[in-house]
Amino acid sequence: MTRSRQGGNKNMAKKKASKKKNPAPMLVVQSKIREYLKSTGDYNIGSDLFDAVSKSVASILDDAASRAKLNGRKTIQARDV
Repeated sequence: MTRSRQGGNKNMAKKKASKKKNPAPMLVVQSKIREYLKSTGDYNIGSDLFDAVSKSVASILDDAASRAKLNGRKTIQARDV
């Protein structure tokens, strides 16, 4: 008895592609972060660091934009940070 290779195993579960809805943009340059941290000491860098730093930067920028808006300005300045 021979099995046909066409069709495969119909009972196998299909993998669903995980798609993020509007992933947050990366706001930092990973190579610059690595370069900076290497200059400060012999540190290893976790893969989740860059996303965390980017989220922190986004939060700072959101707060600065809110402050400028509250002050009736459309220009975000250093004093808003």
